[in-house]
Amino acid sequence: MGGLRAFAAELVGAFAIVLAGAGAACLDAATGGRVGPAWAALAYASATAAAFYCFPRARGAFNPAVTLAEAGARRLDAVSAVFALVAQLSGAACAGIFLRAILEGGRPALLEAPIYLGACAPNGVGYRAATLAEAVATFFLACAIAASQARRRRAMGPLMIGAAALFGALTAGPLTGGAMNPARAFGPALAAGHWTRHYVYWAGPLAGAALAALLSPYIVAEENNP
Repeated sequence: MGGLRAFAAELVGAFAIVLAGAGAACLDAATGGRVGPAWAALAYASATAAAFYCFPRARGAFNPAVTLAEAGARRLDAVSAVFALVAQLSGAACAGIFLRAILEGGRPALLEAPIYLGACAPNGVGYRAATLAEAVATFFLACAIAASQARRRRAMGPLMIGAAALFGALTAGPLTGGAMNPARAFGPALAAGHWTRHYVYWAGPLAGAALAALLSPYIVAEENNP
């Protein structure tokens, strides 16, 4: 039962994060930019914080890049990693399909260029710069996740992870969409059929999460005080 609960937690958390990110992008486009990048980033960060608070059983952090990095560092066993990846991508796909079902009747234009259901795409930068931006933003997000697991006082963990997601979404968002999570890019891309430079949102987050997994034992101190 524990495995099924962890699977469900990953799926529902990934659904919420992807729906918030892609939905905010669609809402911004539908309102002619009145939502703005700051509010879209806040929606994404809030969903991230809520997922970590509501679903502590999830071991893969709702993020395929973090899951693979933790598995590579042997802090997550292979079976749990595979189940987490399947759950995360399933949740992302459900979010994209749900958003498409909501919008294709009333706002079909949001399924086409340039919105594509809020799918992430480099904006004004090449794929190398976009990959680097995603890697740096994901590095700090993964460090925040590592810190929340290493500290005894974990109550602030979801808030700090949300703050890291907000930081990444605000800084990388205008350039790449600020995914920091392959699932965030995968869900809308699948539902809209728009895969242009999709590899950026795997290569960048994977590089950032792998670097965080390598360095976090040395730069993220454990705090054992009550």
